[in-house]
Amino acid sequence: MKVVIIGGGPAGMLASISSAKNGNSVTILEKMNMCGKKLLITGKGRCNITSSLEMSEFIKNIPGNGRFLYSAFNNFTNQDIIDILKKQKVQVRNERGNRIFPVSDKSKDVLEALLKELEALKVRIKTNAEVTEILIDENKVIGVKYKENGQEKELLADKVILATGGKSYSSTGSTGDGYKMAMKLGHTITKIKPSLVPLVAKEKELCASLQGLSLRNVQIKFINTENKKVIYEDFGEMLFTHFGVSGPTILSASAHILRVKNIENLLKEDKIILSIDLKPALSEEKLDTRVLKDFEEYKNKQFKNSIENLLPKKMIEPIIRLSKINPDKKVNEISKKERLEFVHLLKNFTVTIKEFRDINEAIITAGGINIKEINSSTMESKIIKGLYFAGEIIDVDAYTGGFNLQIAYSTGFTAGMEE
Repeated sequence: MKVVIIGGGPAGMLASISSAKNGNSVTILEKMNMCGKKLLITGKGRCNITSSLEMSEFIKNIPGNGRFLYSAFNNFTNQDIIDILKKQKVQVRNERGNRIFPVSDKSKDVLEALLKELEALKVRIKTNAEVTEILIDENKVIGVKYKENGQEKELLADKVILATGGKSYSSTGSTGDGYKMAMKLGHTITKIKPSLVPLVAKEKELCASLQGLSLRNVQIKFINTENKKVIYEDFGEMLFTHFGVSGPTILSASAHILRVKNIENLLKEDKIILSIDLKPALSEEKLDTRVLKDFEEYKNKQFKNSIENLLPKKMIEPIIRLSKINPDKKVNEISKKERLEFVHLLKNFTVTIKEFRDINEAIITAGGINIKEINSSTMESKIIKGLYFAGEIIDVDAYTGGFNLQIAYSTGFTAGMEE
C-alpha cells in the first residue's frame, strides 16, 4: 500500500513508523526545510517527551475530548515511545510532576532518534514540499498535489494521513493549512483557540514590576467572581511577565479556563480573578504566628526591612504597596488589623485576568477536526475513505506535562496501523 503523510512533526513521524512497520511504502511530505521543528522547541528545548503516569490517568489530564483517545492510548503508550528512543540510544529520566525528559536535556536527540527510526524503515521524506490538495475519486483518497521547489507535482496514494499540526507557533509550520484541506473535503472544524497560553492581567504595571520572577510551590486559584466559584486550582510553579502571568500552572489553567461558559464576556467584565497563595504550607493562623515572630525579632526596624525572610526580594516593594502599610513605619507600631490584612494578602495575592495571549504564543491549539467525524479506533475520516488524521489537527488538547506529545504519538501510530 502507498501511504502519504502530510506533515513531519511527531504525529506524522509516528504515523510513518507505524505504517512502514506494516510493510507499506511511506512518504512524508513536509513543507518546512526539516521535520520536527516544533518538537525542537518543546519543553524549552529540552523536550518533555511524555508523562510517567499510568495511561489510564492520561484522560484526566486532557480537558479537550480526552475520552476520544482511549483506543489510541491502548495502541501506543508512553512506554512505547520510550522504547523507540532507547532503541536509538536515547536514555530518559523522570522529573518532578511525572515529566519524562531525555537525560541529555536536548530535544534534538529525540528528533534524531525518530529520524533514525524512519531511515531504518526506509520512509521517504520530502522537505520543502507543500501539499496543496488531497485528491479524491468517488469519495476515496487517490493521492495528493504538492509544490516542490516551485513545481506542481502529484503523488498517488491508497491512504493519506493529515498531520499538519494546529495553528500555534506558525514559524514552525503550523499555519492551519490542514484545516482548509479538511474543510474542502467536507469536514467541520470546531472553533480554534489558543491553549497552554500565557494570560494577560489587568494590573499590567504590577506584573511588569515582578517581570521574570518565578514562584515555586505556590497554590493558585482562578475564581469566577460572578458566582464566587473556583473554576481551576493547582499547585506548583508560575512566572510573572511584563503583561501578566505564565509558567506551568498558568498554562495548564488556560486549557481549562478557555472552556468556561461565556468566558469572553467574563474576562471583559473583570470577573476572572487569579488568587495566589504565597505560603500554602501555612494556614492563615500559622502564618500570622510566623509574621508575629518576625515582627518581634525586627520590632525596631522599618516595615520595609522586616520581611526579607518572608518574600523574594522583587516582591517586597509591590507587597508593601498593596498592604497600604507605610514602608517607613516601625514594626512595633503596626496595628493588629494591619498585620492581619498583610497576612491575608500573602495568602490571597490577586490579579484580574483580562485575556489570553495570541495563538502564536500558545503551545497548543484547542479546536480542530470535529471528533464526531473521525473513527476513534483507526483515526480514519467518516466522510472520506482512506483519509486519516493525527495529532494537533484533531480537536483534542491536554494540560502541560508531556500529554500533548503523547496524543501526537498515539494518534499518529493509530492512523498508520492496518485495520
